[in-house]
Amino acid sequence: MTSASQPSRAPHQNIWPLACYLFSADARTYAFSVAALTILSFFPFVLVLLTITKNVLHSQAMYDVVLRLLRDYLPVSQDFVIRNLNVLVEARRRAQVASVLILLVTSTGVFLPLEVALNRVWGFTAHRSYLRNLFVSFGLAFACGLLALASVALTAGHQLLLQSMTAGEHGPLVRISTFVVMKVSAVAASIAIFFLIYWLLPNGKIPARSVLPAAAVVGLLWEAAKYLYIWSLPWLNFREVYGPFAVSVTLMIWAFLSGLLLLAGAHLSAAGHQEPLP
Repeated sequence: MTSASQPSRAPHQNIWPLACYLFSADARTYAFSVAALTILSFFPFVLVLLTITKNVLHSQAMYDVVLRLLRDYLPVSQDFVIRNLNVLVEARRRAQVASVLILLVTSTGVFLPLEVALNRVWGFTAHRSYLRNLFVSFGLAFACGLLALASVALTAGHQLLLQSMTAGEHGPLVRISTFVVMKVSAVAASIAIFFLIYWLLPNGKIPARSVLPAAAVVGLLWEAAKYLYIWSLPWLNFREVYGPFAVSVTLMIWAFLSGLLLLAGAHLSAAGHQEPLP
């Protein structure tokens, strides 16, 4: 780890320390912990988002955008997952309330190991108390939900506007334009989420300008890594090794790689910071 009070290295000089960090036991342990809790919280989060768009906002367009985003971001079994989520959305309210409670509990678990990892990266020795971490975790989970909802609303609004201008037709122009807006808004939301995690989650004051470049780079790399991972799945052939558990393993490994990418961005931010932290 590079102390934030030391002079920063040139970018190429950070490659070897970054590689050593990512292969360390600490980084892999934190990434696996985050991956497991992310899987537990992801589907309740999507269920809550679908419920809000359909039963609260009563927007079929936003509901369809959420499903399209889910289809785009899941590496495998998109139809199976979407079909079961649709069933849950139509289920009794008890299932929807349960998903909110599960989301609140698991979101706290996701951010707890992340806080410890980011504190280590930045050199903060003290961690938040349980209640303070709970408060910050709820705030970040709520902010992530708002960013996701804003991205969905932007895409749905754009699609409805184009359809009104083209007399409701779903021609190639509408589909391509909607896809572009969906991807741009989703990547922007991802960058904003990475930025909030880098900036607010460590237990110390970090200048926003120190983490914004890393958040932008990690957001773009995460999007590219997703397609690379999907492309590599036929060669990995998890179904032959894990059988009926292949879907869970595929999602878990993707979450683990995402966790490593997030930690890499934090490490580069700390290594590139020149001013002493308060």
